Amino acid sequence: MNNEVKSILATLLAFDTTSRESNLEMIDYINRFLSGFGIECRLFYDDDGKKANLYARLGPPGPGGVMLSGHTDVVPVDGQRWTVPPFALTLRDGLCYGRGSTDMKGFIACVLASVPAFLAHPLSMPLHLAFSYDEEVGCLGVRSLVNHLKASKDKPALCIIGEPTEMRPVYGHKGKLAMRCHIHGKACHSAYAPDGVNAIEYAAKLITRLGVLGEKLALRQDARFDPPYSTVQVGLITGGAALNIVPERCQFDFEIRHLPDVSLDETLTGLQAYANDELVQAMRAVAAEATIRFQPLSQYPGLLSDPQSAFAGWLAQWAGNDTFSTVAFGTEGGLFDEAGVATLICGPGSMEQGHKPDEFIALSQLDQCLAMLDNLRRWMAAS
Repeated sequence: MNNEVKSILATLLAFDTTSRESNLEMIDYINRFLSGFGIECRLFYDDDGKKANLYARLGPPGPGGVMLSGHTDVVPVDGQRWTVPPFALTLRDGLCYGRGSTDMKGFIACVLASVPAFLAHPLSMPLHLAFSYDEEVGCLGVRSLVNHLKASKDKPALCIIGEPTEMRPVYGHKGKLAMRCHIHGKACHSAYAPDGVNAIEYAAKLITRLGVLGEKLALRQDARFDPPYSTVQVGLITGGAALNIVPERCQFDFEIRHLPDVSLDETLTGLQAYANDELVQAMRAVAAEATIRFQPLSQYPGLLSDPQSAFAGWLAQWAGNDTFSTVAFGTEGGLFDEAGVATLICGPGSMEQGHKPDEFIALSQLDQCLAMLDNLRRWMAAS
């Protein structure tokens, strides 16, 4: 194991980059690390200036080359029972513990540790590095970086996203839409319930309709995915003040994880029409101020690359594994693909350990990632 990787990983894990927090300390560290090798970095800040994407490139000028992409944010540790400090590296029995070790600071540590090797010999094409924020809350942060690539004449041709796949190459995942529904009814004493508009009851009607729409979406199946169809689920709901008050307000959050080639236009149009044409009309027969409003929270497209492409063949050689599959979780891959950058996923660690207390990544996985990056380096130097 490369001791530099362990040192870099220890530094990265020490940054609390939970999505609700700033990632600027970690971005500043990466910026200084790369600048130490004479690599110029470009930062893309959020509107508040509290988070940033980092984009860098090395090798010759011009278009093409390979981009290595990873996200800097991690999920919360709140409510989880950790037996080791979550924001520190604990190395035990060949495993590196810490929040983000597998998802996905282990990959970023491998990339940074490999930079000197990429610089040691001239590359025939550029290597691009892209580290983003707010991936865990819907791939929100990477959008500014994607827009930069779309407008650039020197964008990469290929991208490897280092999400944890146990170093198995992945060619696809579902897309995701997350929305919040706000229902505004009319409160009154529960003894006079018919004089009010029960926001929770109307939320229940909408949730039931979502279930019906989900059943329709499930008719379209693709055995390459697990489950092999699009899914709808309601994950959060709040509403009401007391049992003896007809609830004036209710809101619920739902998500649709859809097959890459499935459009949600018909589903969303049907849901909106049901809300406006049936439910709101009934609500306003009692209270003119009643409303139903849908608020988009996040959305990213699915990814479905060609596992028979030349790129897939090269990745199989670099990773030493030609067994391609899909994954259940989402990435920024669909966004890069839409920007004209062919994208595949392959990285160290397993999502079985991600998002859990005592998250860890095996040293053997980091070794395999380093080997893949070294094979990539040799290919980029020789091509």
